[in-house]
Amino acid sequence: MFEQALAAIILAAGQGTRMKSDLHKVLHPVAGLPMLHHLLESLSAAGAARQVVVVGARREQVEASVAPRGVAIAHQAEQLGTAHAALQAREALADFDGIAIVCFGDTPFLQPDTIRRLTDRLSAADGPRVAVLGFTPDDAKAYGRIIADASGNIAKMVEFKDASDHERGVKLCNSGVTAVRTADLWSLLDRVGNNNAAGEYYLPDIVMLAIQDGDRAVVVETDPDELIGINSRAELAEAEAIWQARRRAQAMADGASLVAPETVWFAHDTIVGRDVVIEPNVMFGPGVTIADNVVIHAFSHLEGATIASGCSVGPFARLRPGAQMQEGAKVGNFVEMKKAVLGPGAKASHLTYLGDATVGANANIGAGTITCNYDGYFKYQTVIGENAFIGSNSSLIAPVKIGRDAIVAAGSAVSRDVADGELRLVRAEQLVKPGWADRFHDAMRSEANLRA
Repeated sequence: MFEQALAAIILAAGQGTRMKSDLHKVLHPVAGLPMLHHLLESLSAAGAARQVVVVGARREQVEASVAPRGVAIAHQAEQLGTAHAALQAREALADFDGIAIVCFGDTPFLQPDTIRRLTDRLSAADGPRVAVLGFTPDDAKAYGRIIADASGNIAKMVEFKDASDHERGVKLCNSGVTAVRTADLWSLLDRVGNNNAAGEYYLPDIVMLAIQDGDRAVVVETDPDELIGINSRAELAEAEAIWQARRRAQAMADGASLVAPETVWFAHDTIVGRDVVIEPNVMFGPGVTIADNVVIHAFSHLEGATIASGCSVGPFARLRPGAQMQEGAKVGNFVEMKKAVLGPGAKASHLTYLGDATVGANANIGAGTITCNYDGYFKYQTVIGENAFIGSNSSLIAPVKIGRDAIVAAGSAVSRDVADGELRLVRAEQLVKPGWADRFHDAMRSEANLRA
């Protein structure tokens, strides 16, 4: 076996009408990542250095989404079938000599190992001309069928609409994922006709053309769950459930404890360490990294956050992008962080907002404290030194610095820097009027009696 260069042609030109959305079907997210990007990442991991996405309706959405990845774009102006769609990638791959794998943008679970098995089969010593990915689902529905022998040699492939009753009884189905050398692909696609029930140019017809030429085509089988196609909101929800179940199982296998696994929702890139405890109803958005020995209490929401070892989060905490908790830090119930660093051992135990802030080691942030970081036009920084104590219900009006070992008295609104070791108390002078409340209540009761 010899290794050849690999390119991918991803078909994403369909209308996606069953999704009933203004967003292109392949851009709907699974675990916070568009389904198309799940596939692109798998293709990259499998070694596909060249990737071409074939677009049609809402092409500008797809183009904008994949632009940072350096993916080439081909346009299918008319949707005339999968063979016609694949042919649109010819110009983008005109200088490519190797294996092309044709797949679909709405199948996010295709795995790198499966892609490699398919391409390796094409490179095997027996030299098949085409390799097709097949699967045997519990319900074959309206999938195209593959008629093959026990060794995987394909005798016939047929679309469901064109299949006989006998052929529809075959359980081996065609995923549409196909591997062909580019030296063969374009000439085979050029020969595909549309003499079928739908009047379309079908990609599987290149298999029959290869067989007619006296060459061999083979099928490689894989798990049906890898080939789930997403065409509706219900199927999107099913795909999300499958992905989440796998990720929860992986987290537990890697040494995390999920108290109620079915209530925890991960993002595609969530990193969870060992001896992490995740309580019920925790949601992870993209960009979260959790070190070892962390507790995430119930009903917390984390996105774009980094949590160091020994930290405690929540319950009912919200960590937004840029939140960093250093070793042993704690945020408690109804605490929100955004673009803020909580130093080692620092605590914000309840009812606090820390935005655009840096909190030093072992500082204590009292209940009801907020950093006033926005003046309606710009954001400003708050810096709190090591071992500082911020009393409850304080407002720190940025830009402001609170020094090391400083104390801000409860109820203060601090708008000027506080020096190291200083006490800052910002309150209006208290006015006391003895007996005033008693006289007020007596007068009000008398008035009430008169009105009665």
